[in-house]
Amino acid sequence: MSPSRPPERNTPPVVQRLRLRYAKRGRLRFSSHRDFQRALERAIRRAGVPIGFSAGFSPHPKISYAGAAPTGGASEAEYVELGVTVPCDVEAVRTALDAALPDGLDVLEVVVASGSSLAERLEASHWQIALPGVEQAAVDAATSAFLERDLIEVERMTKNGRRVFDVRGAVLRLGAPERGAPEMVETCAILSVVVRHSTPAVRPDDVLAGLRLVSGLELPAPPRATRLAQGPWDEESGTVSDPLGPDRDASAEAASAAESTVTASGAAGQGAVAAPPAGSVLS
Repeated sequence: MSPSRPPERNTPPVVQRLRLRYAKRGRLRFSSHRDFQRALERAIRRAGVPIGFSAGFSPHPKISYAGAAPTGGASEAEYVELGVTVPCDVEAVRTALDAALPDGLDVLEVVVASGSSLAERLEASHWQIALPGVEQAAVDAATSAFLERDLIEVERMTKNGRRVFDVRGAVLRLGAPERGAPEMVETCAILSVVVRHSTPAVRPDDVLAGLRLVSGLELPAPPRATRLAQGPWDEESGTVSDPLGPDRDASAEAASAAESTVTASGAAGQGAVAAPPAGSVLS
């Protein structure tokens, strides 16, 4: 008997890759990564985005996820990449997907991908952690004790069982926000932390566990963590830079080159190109 082979499928090739930046806000910060995957796939179908699929017995949409925030963490800098079979207008895709996703999962930007992989660019994350009921002075003292250590080991349950790992080595910057904390009626310390992406990933709650370990810092209420940025770590400036910057630059150069070509060739004698239907995401 011959071995089973995948059925023949006419699978259109991916001709364009789109990178999305989206936010998790409000109650949707409690959605899991799998919840977002399901919501995005439904939104892609509703928006009519021409997503590519893998071949084989069980085709999967060409969607690549990178650096997802932990459940319970809000974020202004989540990223995903789509492979589409027809060139699309990035702003039309952004608008259509944002409308199709639930409030709190907000598509902020879409760019055409170029150059290195998205995952390679996500080297570090900048988190802001609100600590209700905690005085800023107590957090500042705990931060100083944390930064004085070379090694701080914490314990966490992972999918492979309980694991002990160092959090100090992953922390690139820790302290009060440079721009100052927002005004609040209640007592609430604000902590700014930049962590290098590693395995296992060091999360905000791991940093708080390290602070508790070295200083005895106790939290009377659950912390509220928000990822403000993730991307390449700029050692010189000490900041997390924008991972979509190279893609924007490449798109701008391509648009400029195309405009120059059209100008040089002239419009005389050229047939009119039909515009895509109204509401379409196609270019």
